[in-house]
Amino acid sequence: MALNRMTYAEAAVRAVSNAMQRDPSVVVLGEDVGRGGIFGQYKGLQASFGPDRVVDTPISEATIVGAGVGMALVGMRPVVELRVVDFAMCAMDEIVNQAAKNRYMFGGQGRVPLVMRMPIGLWSNSAAQHSQSLEAWFAHLPGVVVMCPATPQDNFSMLTQALQGEDPVIYMENKELWTLEGEVDESIVCVPGRANVLRRGDDLTLVSWSAAVHTASAAAAQLAEQGVQASVIDLGTLWPWDREAVLDDCARTGHLLVVHDAVQAGGFGAEIAATAAQATGCRVARLGAPRIPVGYATRLESVARITPAAVVQAAFNLLSTHPSVRIEPGEEVPSHSL
Repeated sequence: MALNRMTYAEAAVRAVSNAMQRDPSVVVLGEDVGRGGIFGQYKGLQASFGPDRVVDTPISEATIVGAGVGMALVGMRPVVELRVVDFAMCAMDEIVNQAAKNRYMFGGQGRVPLVMRMPIGLWSNSAAQHSQSLEAWFAHLPGVVVMCPATPQDNFSMLTQALQGEDPVIYMENKELWTLEGEVDESIVCVPGRANVLRRGDDLTLVSWSAAVHTASAAAAQLAEQGVQASVIDLGTLWPWDREAVLDDCARTGHLLVVHDAVQAGGFGAEIAATAAQATGCRVARLGAPRIPVGYATRLESVARITPAAVVQAAFNLLSTHPSVRIEPGEEVPSHSL
């Protein structure tokens, strides 16, 4: 199939539109979806499918997710929009105790094929209540699939797969990737739990997901200029995650650095690092944000950002070779002592 160039947001619109055309049980509900969503991720869908299938809701996340759970239990395939993951806190009972547990608690009599879109990550100058990465919370939750697309191709293929599943999906797009452009091949099928190896190196394994994949890739290019060849693995799906791909690469390189934008303390990187250390004996390290609220001012916000320079420094620290690495102003290696 011919490649089409589109943005991360446009790829999501295409995936939902295709699903709605194929299956009349697919519906969308949430705040602002009628006007296309705050990031343009539903642009044109209400005009194409009408307000009965692209439903604007009151400002109540508990209502949105609760309605989605009920719709899914009676045979529909709802997509619920929570605008940003930070607002999912208002619907945690519906997510954690209803959507995730229904299949188990009722012996498989009920299924909840519900896609919950919760954009993660920093959102420039949007401060502490709009800039969180909480994927580890949901990876910890039995009963759900957790997806974190990093590219327009990912956002098309992964959302297409999510809309065909039989279990609830926590679908976590990134708040700062919506305008990212890339080629999309609509024939590519996503396999949940299969990572994408973007680069192969012999010295170090870099594992990441979401926007941090681009940070890790930029760091790998800088490392190569200094004689260090790093693999870059985009997990894509955090649960299930691709243990085989990660462990195989770690066993080969002997070094693993997990990079994520979420707070390092208690982050999902710890699960990957511990698994790899136990299975392969490789040296491991993590790089995530400091345990602080994200500041509104750009200077404060930058303290919570993981940069390629910080990844390069962390990589050399892990490899114990410590060359002189130039760190630009505002790109200090984050402190994780808080």
